[in-house]
Amino acid sequence: MKSIVSLVVLTMVLLQSQVIQCQEQITTCSASLNNLNICAPFVVPGITNPNPSFDCCSALQLMDHECICNTLRITAHLPSQCNLPPLSCWSVI
Repeated sequence: MKSIVSLVVLTMVLLQSQVIQCQEQITTCSASLNNLNICAPFVVPGITNPNPSFDCCSALQLMDHECICNTLRITAHLPSQCNLPPLSCWSVI
């Protein structure tokens, strides 16, 4: 019985640490995404100068690749969550 209680306590501690780590990743990713606002003028279709600025490239260099990929994945699923047709632009990327 004592070993079961120990196992439950250990499991709870591990889960708590995972929750804290996840919250830290969310905060870090959100802050990094906010830093990418400087790149907004370079992602608008029809822009006359598509070359990103040094500041944009610097902000992008600091981004965690997992954060970018997760953000793109979440964004791709937004239309279906709003009962809209899925995006079809992935074929042009």
